[in-house]
This record gives sequence, C-alpha cells and structure tokens, in this order.
Amino acid sequence: MEDFKQILKKYWGYNNFRELQEEIITSVYNGNDTLALLPTGGGKSITYQVPALAKPGICLVVSPLIALIKDQVENLRKRQIEAEYIISGMTTNEIVNIFDKIEFSKKVKFLYVSPERLQTHLFLQRIVNIKVNLIAVDEAHCISQWGYDFRPSYLKIADIREILKGVPVLAVTATATKEVVDDIQEKLLFRKKNVLKKSFERKNLIYTVKYVDNKLKALIDFITKTPGSGIVYTRSRKKTVEIYNELRHYVSCDFYHAGLSITERNQKQESWKTDKIRIIIATNAFGMGIDKPDVRFVVHFDVPDCLEEYFQEAGRAGRDEKEAIALLLVDKNDRDELVKRYEQSFPSIDFIRTVYHAIGSYLQVPIGSGQHSEHLFDYVKFARHFNYPLLETYNAIKFLVHEGYFDITDDIDNPSRIKFIVNREELYNYQLQNPFDDLFIKVLLRTYAGLFTEYTKISESELSRLIHIPENIVKETLHKLKKQEIIDYIEQKQGTILTYLENRLDKKAIGLSRWYTFLKERAKVRMEEMLNYAYNKNKCRSIILLNYFNEETSYRCGKCDTCTERNELDISSYEFDLIIEEIKSLCTNKSVELNDIINSIKFQDKEKVIKIIRWLLDHGKLTYTKTNMLKWVTR
Repeated sequence: MEDFKQILKKYWGYNNFRELQEEIITSVYNGNDTLALLPTGGGKSITYQVPALAKPGICLVVSPLIALIKDQVENLRKRQIEAEYIISGMTTNEIVNIFDKIEFSKKVKFLYVSPERLQTHLFLQRIVNIKVNLIAVDEAHCISQWGYDFRPSYLKIADIREILKGVPVLAVTATATKEVVDDIQEKLLFRKKNVLKKSFERKNLIYTVKYVDNKLKALIDFITKTPGSGIVYTRSRKKTVEIYNELRHYVSCDFYHAGLSITERNQKQESWKTDKIRIIIATNAFGMGIDKPDVRFVVHFDVPDCLEEYFQEAGRAGRDEKEAIALLLVDKNDRDELVKRYEQSFPSIDFIRTVYHAIGSYLQVPIGSGQHSEHLFDYVKFARHFNYPLLETYNAIKFLVHEGYFDITDDIDNPSRIKFIVNREELYNYQLQNPFDDLFIKVLLRTYAGLFTEYTKISESELSRLIHIPENIVKETLHKLKKQEIIDYIEQKQGTILTYLENRLDKKAIGLSRWYTFLKERAKVRMEEMLNYAYNKNKCRSIILLNYFNEETSYRCGKCDTCTERNELDISSYEFDLIIEEIKSLCTNKSVELNDIINSIKFQDKEKVIKIIRWLLDHGKLTYTKTNMLKWVTR
C-alpha cells in the first residue's frame, strides 16, 4: 500500500521496503496474528512500527532487554515519533504519569514494556483504558522452552491478549527452529497459524572455521590482514582484557563486558560505533541493539554454547549487505571446554535451593512477603559474600528465573529524574520564603523543560557546575525539596534488578522439576549441534546453519572454508557429492582396500576419485585400519 511507503519515506527516509517487510506489515495491518522470521539486521522493528503509525491508537511492544528498549525509544523520538517505556526501576508515580500522558494526550504511538511489567496490578488496571492497535513481541523465541533463551515472564503475554481482545500480535525473531516456530504461535494464542519467513541465508557472509594451535597468534594474523571494523567475542571477562592487552599493539581496540560500569560501556560502545576504535573485544553482553551496518568481521575466539547464539552474533557482520567474514577459531581444547561449560550450567538442585534461600537473606526479604518487590542485585558481590562459585551461582539464579520465582533484568541505567508536584503559584510562594532554594529552583527551570508535566532527566554534576556548589549539596537540596513536597526526586539507579514474582518461600518449598531436566536435555542437543558445526570439515557451513533452522538447501555457498577447499579439487559439486556417497556406502561398517574402492566407483575419471579419497583422509572422514585398509569414520 502507498500509505506504508509514505510513512517509510517520511520517518526513515527509505523509498522501498526490504524483502518481506511489506508483506508482514500488510498482514498485521489487516488484523492477522503474524510470526515474522527475519535474520539479524533484517529490519524487524520497521515491521511493527510502520503499521502502528498507519492506524489510530498505540503499539504495545514487549522486549526483554532494557538497553534495547531505551535504544528503540530514543530512535523513535529522534524521528519525531512519540514513544514511552515502562521498565523495572521506575516508580509508581512515573508509571502513572506515563499512562496519563498516553490516555489524555493521544499523541504517544508506542509503549515499550519489559515482560515482567505485564503482571503488575497498575499496568493491568491502566492498559484497558488505552486504544492498542497492535501487540509487538520482540525476541519472540524467549517465549518457547524449546528455544535457547527461554524467559518464563514472556508467557504472561497471553494474559494481555485476553484483556486486549481482537488486537493482533506480531511476533518477531531472528532465530527459531521448527519447534520454536510452532511453540511461539501456540503460546501467543494465535487465532490462525501465520508465519512469514525470510531465508536465513546470508549470501554476503563468509562463514569460516579455522583450526589452530595458537588462537591469539591466529587472531593477530587475521586482524592485521583484514581491513574494517570488527567484533571479537570471547566467553570470559578476564579474557576480553587479556586479548585487548595483546591486540592493542597492532590495532586500535577496546574491551567490553558486563562487569564495567554502564557509563564505561556506553563510552566504549560509542567509540566503536563512531570508528574511533576499530575492534571491540567483548563477551556476549555486547551486541543487542547494535545497529552498525559496516562491521566487516565477527571473530569467535571461543566456541559458543549453541548455533542460535553463534548465528545471531555472527550475523552482526555485513548488515550493509557487503561482503563480511564470520570466523570461528577452534583448537584441541574447545570440545572439553564446551562440555565443561555445559556441566557448570546445571548446578545441583540442592545448590539452587541454597542460593534461593541465600538471596532472601542477602536482600532481607522475610519469608511470606516480597511479591513484586524490586531489588538492585550484583551477582559477583552476592557470590563473594557467601563464597559461592560465580558461574554455578549465576546458573542457579537462571533456573530460579526459569521456574518463575524471580525475574532478572539486564543492567539498567536510570538517570536521576524530577518533577514539580506543586503548581507555579505554590512554587513562587515557596521561593519567596526560601532565598537559597530560590536560586536553585531558578537554575532548574532555566536548564530543564517540562518539569511541571513529566519526569525529566537531570544531572547532579551539571547542576553542581552551574550553581558552583558541591554535588553532594545538590543532592541534599533535591532531597530537601522532595521532603518539602515541592518536587518528586528519583535518584539515579545503576545495576541489575531482581524482582520477586511471588512471596518468598521456605527453602524446602522450592520445586525445580518443571524445567530442570527438560532444559538440560535441550542444552545437550544444542551443544552437540554446535560441536558438529565447529568440527565439521567437509560440509558447507551455510548448509549446516540453514538446515539447523529447518531451511532445506543443497546448494553450497562456495565461499566458506570447506567449500573453498573443495573448489581447489576442481570437481563439480554434483560429482563431489555423488562420489562421496558411493565411498560412504562402500566403507561404512567395513574395511575396504584402496584399489577396490577406486575400481568399485562408477565414475570414469579415476583421478577425481583419488583426489576425493585423499580429501576425505585429510579431513578425518576416512581412516586407515591396522591392516592398511580404509574405513568410514562415524562420529
């Protein structure tokens, strides 16, 4: 429809939609529940933003990451589109103020919420008074226990559907297997199955696995020969610093992990996005919401836990659709390391119960109370306080989240906010009676707009500089004005927020049978698929990934490491596959002499047969027995 293109041009400056975007937009605009599968960087947000702008009312967007929510809202506001968010760490007064603005101004077009907010009494009470034209579910794979990032709080979205009857749902994700696709539609109560899927194939992305003895040396060699901006992913915070200390002698780079302050992370991310540094070395805390199109390579220094994680992170390269490289470095220790991480991901049930009890004591939440209470929480400080192993503690808390006892947000960075809660006449009278506060209030009014109508972000350090008083005096004055009921002052919060989803229970009442065994079995399957990809030496990388996401193809990409080696044999794909299948049928579960294999193959060019046998030996698919016969290797 022309209206959609006009909206796209007006707010985003594009003349045309990307592949499948317009079909998705049309589907939800016509009131159809829709699941959209678009690869990382495929323009998922536009598929719900455009139809929401084309209709009266607002779009309710559910997203799991606060950083992503803030980024999306900021981007909409830059385009002169009014958007608000409700996340953990906000006060009741702030939330009431946002709902009042939505309900009475009629200008707000998007309300972003973190999933745990959907369960609160205030949200449920106010959302019924708002005309919602679309429910958009970002990172929709989080609703499925079959997925790699299951979040039980997502299951509450179905309850919202019962309240907002008739409102269509658009679920979007970049990673979903067949089981996850079916589960998303079931859990979101789709009225009719409706999946619109763009191929997961990234033709501009060269998937490469390099087997090395020294990963650091291989990494340095790669980055000094490969131009452009890049990301290097590793599994530990410590390793990001270690790699940085080596790489900084060769390229401009920096490190990034969740242990840094939010200010430090924002600075490092901005430096990389604006090309002040070329490479960022990071844990998987880096990446969600990163919209940098010209990333020329993503290197995985360690093998990820699963193919979904790998595909999403590797997909941050080449979003400008120009050629880019996804490199996975593998050494002899990676298999054992991955198995060890898998085992650490499933601490004993007794330890999980112990951690639950310890959290209650640590946060001073009495048994029988605490439901919906929010607490700033630091994993590292908590683990050190009780002398618990950090990784096992982190995973124990993940299971408590899976079971629905807690919800954990990603790190929040809520700056200080104020709002005047008196009218202008009452404020004027107060200023006359309080000369020191008069100057302070005048600076506030000159520096910040909208203080009487909404909560406004302020900076205590900026006020300190403007008024020429220490920052601690600024805070004391703000607290004093709050006590005098002149303003509502909410001081800055930074960190992870833990929310009790129900009252604290006695340790013995904690049950974990619901998900523990199932999740452990699923994680093992995903680990084995990841290992199969990492140690495969003969199948096209792109085919493996596409098949994993239930996309059937027999066409090799021709560019990955396995395809490149096969290309050097100067044998067509058809011939190669045909000869291999014959060799496999001859040598599976029995030993065969070399000459017997060559003579048994129904192929005229025996030189090509010999080349392929040599290739299979080099790649460990054929092996010599003690009697110098050949046998197919099955593993």
